[in-house]
Amino acid sequence: MATMLSGAAIMDGAVLVIAANETCPQPQTREHLTALDIVGVKNIIIVQNKIDLVSEKDAIKNYEQIMDFVKGTCAENAPIIPVSAHHDINIDVLIKAMEDRIPTPERDTDKPPLMYIARSFDINKPGLRPHELKGGVVGGSLMHGVLNTNEEIEISPGRKIEIEGKQVLEPIRTSVHAAFTGGMSVDKATPGGLLAIGTTLDPARAKSDSFAGRVVGKPGHLPDVLDSFNLSIHLLKRVVGTIEEKNVEPLKTNEPLMLTVGTATTVGIVTDIREN
Repeated sequence: MATMLSGAAIMDGAVLVIAANETCPQPQTREHLTALDIVGVKNIIIVQNKIDLVSEKDAIKNYEQIMDFVKGTCAENAPIIPVSAHHDINIDVLIKAMEDRIPTPERDTDKPPLMYIARSFDINKPGLRPHELKGGVVGGSLMHGVLNTNEEIEISPGRKIEIEGKQVLEPIRTSVHAAFTGGMSVDKATPGGLLAIGTTLDPARAKSDSFAGRVVGKPGHLPDVLDSFNLSIHLLKRVVGTIEEKNVEPLKTNEPLMLTVGTATTVGIVTDIREN
């Protein structure tokens, strides 16, 4: 669920794929739809895949199961498109629906840039000479603003260090060495789609998604880093991701919670619970 929530945070829309040769909903399908509902994704298309593996009668039965499953959810009014990806059946209809139902939102390029990091990695192959090494790469989506090559950027939250027995965050500053989007190198990156930024950081610091969940922007223009906050909660009625339906229990003081904010996933502790 955490991976789906962080991924959905940078989506403008979603294609929910459901197999026609399986009973709907499967636990993972229920989990995916719940993640879209939580994040607030509204532009959804449902694909009834693998129609080539079932009879017309079973395909209609599965279609009716899908209709019942999405009733009352964020996907209630989503089109359901029968598809056979293996035989390229109705792929053109799906592409047309994506064009019509998932419009490109307006992006504000006048705001300071803010990029959600979903991935980070080391692109260097073993055996390279020191002078051949390239800096670490961060990937994600630019939510607003513009990033230019050779521009100074900051990655937040920074690196934890200890000074006089206290832990503080040291800013991580680097520059945009290269930018890639849509499989092309660009000098100027604008919002929308996925973006990869080559930096001048030590590649060892970027490997294994170590920067995932952080944000990129211009120094002095990034959101504040919080270690405690108040929030209103709305608990789901049922546990998702399990075959058996289980009720969600009320929160308790000192209970650990997994928190997903943007592409960041972390763990927090409930310190106090109050009504309203």
